[in-house]
Amino acid sequence: MVGSQQHQEANLTHEQHALSWLVNRQRAWVEINLKALANNVRNLKKFLNPNSKLMAVVKADAYGHGAVTVAKTALINGADCLAIATLAEGVELRKAGIDAPILILGAINAPEDIKAVAAWQLEPTICNTQQALVFDATLTEIGESLRIHLKLDTGMSRLGTNWQEATTFVQLVQGLSSLKIDSIYSHFATADQSDRTIMDLQHQRFRNALIQLKTIGYNPDQIHLANSAATLCDRSCHYDLVRVGLALYGLYPAPHLAATIDLQPVLQVKAKIAQVKSISSGEGVSYGRKFITQKDTKVAVVGIGYADGIPRNLSNRLQAIVRGQIVPQIGAITMDQIMLNVDNIAHLQPGEVVTLIGCQGNLNITAQDWANKLDTIAWEILCSFKHRLPRIYLDE
Repeated sequence: MVGSQQHQEANLTHEQHALSWLVNRQRAWVEINLKALANNVRNLKKFLNPNSKLMAVVKADAYGHGAVTVAKTALINGADCLAIATLAEGVELRKAGIDAPILILGAINAPEDIKAVAAWQLEPTICNTQQALVFDATLTEIGESLRIHLKLDTGMSRLGTNWQEATTFVQLVQGLSSLKIDSIYSHFATADQSDRTIMDLQHQRFRNALIQLKTIGYNPDQIHLANSAATLCDRSCHYDLVRVGLALYGLYPAPHLAATIDLQPVLQVKAKIAQVKSISSGEGVSYGRKFITQKDTKVAVVGIGYADGIPRNLSNRLQAIVRGQIVPQIGAITMDQIMLNVDNIAHLQPGEVVTLIGCQGNLNITAQDWANKLDTIAWEILCSFKHRLPRIYLDE
């Protein structure tokens, strides 16, 4: 497992100090509240069935929050293991000194990648018999063995072997000496929907596959099925561990799940005002003149744009919080800048901070708010913020 808690906390403190000075030198940044993250991990851990473990999903750079720091914080506060999507993501965590179990959710097929998985002691997902045979041949060649996770497709129609073929799949893998099955798992397609029909069908298929396996005398060491939504809506899905992603970062997978547990958003997006200017009535704002002033208007130009991850399709629909007031964004969002209508704010100065996602007082703008306007999901919004925006880690 990971080294001492004191060592991890010291590393986090060093990282926080190394980044905090950037706030005064940046036009825009992402703030990550580690106290909120820790609170979410602890609350999720308490929410689980007593014997269920918590797998923290930190793929895609921890949904844009910073994989290494998030992983360390999650482990310190009760997460038992980690999940990522790619080999490179797993290597990054190992190089950072994390030695907790790490599941690769994506498929690895190339022999050279398989050797790297073994070298870094990551735990791969095996999706089908062909992949299992390639793994076994490669590992036998180098004299290594690996703990692996078998994935069944119960209705997602993505990675995995059809659940009806579970016994054949398991029997083949059991005969491969270099592979040790750590778990059997599957993934829900609709757990965030209030209509439980498809979710219940998938769950029943998963149960049926486990029953099939018992008929050949096989009992998996571990079983896991639940993502964030299933974790919150159905305790019968907790099994030996749950894979929690979005909820870790303080967002609910669906509105009807918001009352189940206390979660705090971890991420805020902030930027500084670069210029405040007055524009006459009838003037166009930004490219394409998609906004025409109807009266003399005070405009704040803010140093953040679509190159930083602000969706251009939010043009004339985005809002920001400035000095405790909600103000509208006007005109087309540009690569590096946006414009705000700040008519109601007196004596605004360059350098003042604008909140695009986050809270000021009792005002709050969330990633879900953006997602609702764009008819997309909060996951996409969180993952969109580019690394031109430094991550500033706060423990408050």
